[in-house]
Amino acid sequence: MKKQLMKGNEAVIYGAIYGGSTHFFGYPITPASEVAHTAALLYTKTGRHFLQAECEVNAINMVYGAAGAGVRVMTASSGPGIALMSEGISYIAGSELPAVVVDVQRAGPGLGNIWPEQSDYNMVVKGGGHGNYKNVVFAPNSAQEMCDFTYKAFQIADKYRVLVFILTDAYIGQMMEPVALPEKPIEAPRHDWALYADKESRKNLITSIFMSPTSQQGHNIHLQEKYAKIEKDVLDYEEIMMDDADLVYVAYGISARVCLTAVRALRVQGKKVGMLRLKTLFPFPNNKLKDLAAQNKTISVVELSNGQMANDVDLAVNGKTTVHRYLWMGGVVPSTEELVARTLKDL
Repeated sequence: MKKQLMKGNEAVIYGAIYGGSTHFFGYPITPASEVAHTAALLYTKTGRHFLQAECEVNAINMVYGAAGAGVRVMTASSGPGIALMSEGISYIAGSELPAVVVDVQRAGPGLGNIWPEQSDYNMVVKGGGHGNYKNVVFAPNSAQEMCDFTYKAFQIADKYRVLVFILTDAYIGQMMEPVALPEKPIEAPRHDWALYADKESRKNLITSIFMSPTSQQGHNIHLQEKYAKIEKDVLDYEEIMMDDADLVYVAYGISARVCLTAVRALRVQGKKVGMLRLKTLFPFPNNKLKDLAAQNKTISVVELSNGQMANDVDLAVNGKTTVHRYLWMGGVVPSTEELVARTLKDL
């Protein structure tokens, strides 16, 4: 299929529709609003269902209900909206329902501004609501991956009965690039656990309430076993010029795009620099980072936050190698020249 020029926020919806999604509930917020705008256009054009909720709290609870009814459902927002959804996200996780949430990150805390940041990492990767749960988290760095990862997200959500996040940022969401759409759409299957309001599903029960400590503990143990399997099956990352690298950038999203240009510029100068680009943030590449530490490679974490992902990198390498933190906040994105200059000081 010929490529089409579109924003990352638009590509998400193409990926969702080809991935079998039939319902979208959301509330617009900059810089994620185009996701809802495109859903309003394309879901209705293709005979699917779009509804703008009164607020983010209502949107995530509509997702909760629709997921329980067995449909492939999604929503999208930015940091302040995702924060409002945290209770519903926890309920969805506790009820083991499949759904997809897109977070187009903006700067914070508070209202912040509409420029890109990566400071929703802890909120999304570590859970976001109460309880011992995890979300699968994809981290696209292009409009193409916004489409591809969303297409894949619905399959992962259904397979493991989990909530899958597309954690992106304002630049990736607003950037226009050519996108090749999937070859053919997927139709969602009927689930033996869902509530279809028919005789076959009458005995099904969807709940996150376990009234005794032992049954609640048993449910939590079951969830942890599922997450352990996901860690083995879903982990994804890209290695770029890593074999002979003395210094390795670790990055995702827009930061990874800046790093890629910096790697090429530093290679021209004869500097042995590579990159580990994370495509999933949960699962997280702990073992790969341990391997890099064992090879005595210096690691430089490049992210638009106060070091939220860098903390996880530190835990993974456990002091066995040097970890530099190249951090920007408030919507500031470094130029290639700035990143190269900072890196040269540590080589």
